[in-house]
Amino acid sequence: MTLIYADPEVATALDAATTVDAMRAALLAAYEGRLVAPPRAAAPLDGGRLVLTAGHLVGEWYGFRSYDTFGHPESEQLVVLHDARTGAIRAVAVGEELGSRRTGGLGALAVDVLARPDAASLGVIGSGRQAWTQVWAAAAVRPLREVVVHSRSAARRDAFAARVRAELGVSARTVADPASAVTGRDIVVLATTSPTPVFCAADLSPGTHVNAVGFKQRDRSEFGTDLLDAADLLVTDSPAQAADYQPPMLAATPPYAGRLRDLGGILAGAVPGRTSADQISVFCSTGLAGTEVFLLDALTRMSAAAR
Repeated sequence: MTLIYADPEVATALDAATTVDAMRAALLAAYEGRLVAPPRAAAPLDGGRLVLTAGHLVGEWYGFRSYDTFGHPESEQLVVLHDARTGAIRAVAVGEELGSRRTGGLGALAVDVLARPDAASLGVIGSGRQAWTQVWAAAAVRPLREVVVHSRSAARRDAFAARVRAELGVSARTVADPASAVTGRDIVVLATTSPTPVFCAADLSPGTHVNAVGFKQRDRSEFGTDLLDAADLLVTDSPAQAADYQPPMLAATPPYAGRLRDLGGILAGAVPGRTSADQISVFCSTGLAGTEVFLLDALTRMSAAAR
C-alpha cells in the first residue's frame, strides 16, 4: 500500500528530534558512500525551472523530489519513495512541509556539530517558512534561552516571535535592524530571499555559529565574502552540490573552496570541526540530494510502527 502524506500529516507526525536524527543518518550514509546523491538537475521552462533531486540508499530505497521555481501560490513539491528491492512506490509526500523540515533538520544538525556546547541565544534574519524550521529544529539540539528576530516586515517578525513563544516555549523578541539581531548571539540563522547581503560579518561575536540558508551564490547572496573571510570553519552538507551551483556558490570558489569542509566528514570523525570556543563557524546549506527521500522513509517507518 502506498502511503500519501500532505502537509498537515507531515506536520503532525514529524517532530524536530526525529528530523535531526534522520539528517544525521543521511549525512553519515552519504559520507560513507551508502547514500548515492548526485547534484540536482534542472529543466528550463518558460520563465522558470523544473528542479529534480534524487537519492539511492543502497539496497534499501531510491526516490526523488521535484519542484518548480515559478513561485506560484499553489505550487507544491513532490517527494516519491521507492522500495529498492521491488521498485514499488512506498510513499509519496505532496507539499512544502517535508522539504522545509528537512532543511531545518540539516541546519540543526550543523548547530549540534559546530556551535559551542553552551550556545543558548539565537538571532534570525528572516521570518518565513525556512526561518521557522531552522529555529524549530535548533531548539531540539540546544536549550535556547532567547530568539531575536529581524525581517523587513514588522508584522511578520512580530508573528514569528509570537509563534516561537507559543510553540517552542522560548523567549523571543523582535528588533528593527539586522545588527541587533546578530550581535552577541551564539547562533545566527540567515534565511532570506535577499540577493544582496543582509548584515555585516563585523557584527558577529567571537564563537558565533552561522547557518546560511538563502541565496549564497556569486552575484546573488544574502551574505558577503566578509562572512567567509571571518569564518574559521567553513562547512557544507554536500561539497559536490556546492561545486555544481550555477551561478557558482561563493564558498566553493577560490580562495574559499580549499577550506570548505564536509559536515558528514565531521560527523564521521574524519574531518576536524570546532577546536576552540572563539572560532566563528559557518554552515552553507545546499540541501543534500536524497535527504527529503531519507526523511520520507523515516516518516513511513514511524507510521508503520504506530499501526
